[in-house]
Amino acid sequence: MLEISPKTNLLEQKNYRYALQDVAEPNLYRDIYDYESVPKVPFNHRRVPMGMPSEIWITDTSFRDGQQSVDPYTVDQIVDLYKLMNKLGGPYGIIRQTEFFIYSEKDRKAVEKCRELGYQFPEITTWIRATKDDFKLVKDLGIRETGILVSCSDYHIFKKMKLTRSQAMKKYLDTVALAFEAGVMPRCHLEDITRADFYGFVVPFVNELIKMSRDAGIPVRIRACDTMGYGVPYPEVALPRSVPGIIYGLQHYSDVESEYLEWHGHNDFYKAVANASTAWLYGASAVNCSLLGIGERTGNIPLEAMCFEYASLRGALDGMNPAVITEIADYFTNVIGYKVPPMTPFVGANFNMTRAGIHADGLLKDEEIYSIFNTQKLLNRAPKVMIGPNSGLAGIAYWINGNYRLEGDRAVSKNDPLVHSLKEWIDGEFASGRVSSLSESELENRISILTDGRFPNA
Repeated sequence: MLEISPKTNLLEQKNYRYALQDVAEPNLYRDIYDYESVPKVPFNHRRVPMGMPSEIWITDTSFRDGQQSVDPYTVDQIVDLYKLMNKLGGPYGIIRQTEFFIYSEKDRKAVEKCRELGYQFPEITTWIRATKDDFKLVKDLGIRETGILVSCSDYHIFKKMKLTRSQAMKKYLDTVALAFEAGVMPRCHLEDITRADFYGFVVPFVNELIKMSRDAGIPVRIRACDTMGYGVPYPEVALPRSVPGIIYGLQHYSDVESEYLEWHGHNDFYKAVANASTAWLYGASAVNCSLLGIGERTGNIPLEAMCFEYASLRGALDGMNPAVITEIADYFTNVIGYKVPPMTPFVGANFNMTRAGIHADGLLKDEEIYSIFNTQKLLNRAPKVMIGPNSGLAGIAYWINGNYRLEGDRAVSKNDPLVHSLKEWIDGEFASGRVSSLSESELENRISILTDGRFPNA
């Protein structure tokens, strides 16, 4: 059958309808995942077209997936982080949703307190056990959408749940029927999709979900979960690891519209951000993230990273306030007590700090030479240098000007006598066997001694 595609406005064949393949033995893709060696990336040289949706956004799982990987947040901490997400996402809801547990009294209290704020964004959704009582609880709370786990690889179906594919599909569809019966929009989390038989299970299952959704008159959201971080963003990669192939296939063979298609990834192979951007490029409207990337094992897609990916792809921040990212990092450090790895982009203590003297010399002449963008404007964090044995005169001058906020005629150059005197002292420290960098208080104290306490007002 030929139909005009609303996406491409071209005649396309629509006669591909995949039926469930109820195999006797699990397909574990042992040629790719033999477990004793690094997983392989097979190519089949099949390309699928890019098709970024007209609207893309970010969703959050900090209070669900993220919270499972750290000490549980208090109600007040959840409320504070929710406020910061609203401030970061801006008035147009670029951070569109965030999901909560509702198992315990504390969980429900956090939901209640956040809802009392009256924010439109991020919309509060839930993640529940697939039971009739939990669906009723979601409905009673007046929450529109909830997440449901529907594991889709044979690793989970055969090895974990001890079911056949047909039994798993029936179990999942019966569960989703409970959501529709309760009048709740289900968000189906297709766990472990990058090890699943895409055309033998995923597509036939999603086809049934879409049919049920149409019959119920309630949308269903499909979250493609790269649970183990196996997804690959390159074109021409074969399924099940191809992110372009997964997104294209769900749209083309299961008729999942972009606004109901979401990517959830992990960072086991350092590809979380690249995979999420690829999902956007190939047709998913939403990418699911967590603050600072906190999540299972190596973590989720860092939400702050996707704010900048969004701006890079769209050419604008569209109302987002990236300076809030620094507030969020400070909150995790100072209130929650979470130690942000210092090299973490955008939020780590060293992300825009240099130790190299030659880099500091470039910063002193023009910070654009060695700074990724205007970090003072966008993140409220000026570039910094760390004073050590390799800082050089330029690094010391740059540190002094930054620390004391000296600009224009007040700024010191690397030829200033104070800079030379401070360098002599620093060189002496490291010549005596010191190995650690110098702290701000040490440098300030030495400058006070060298200037008889008159600097910077001398």
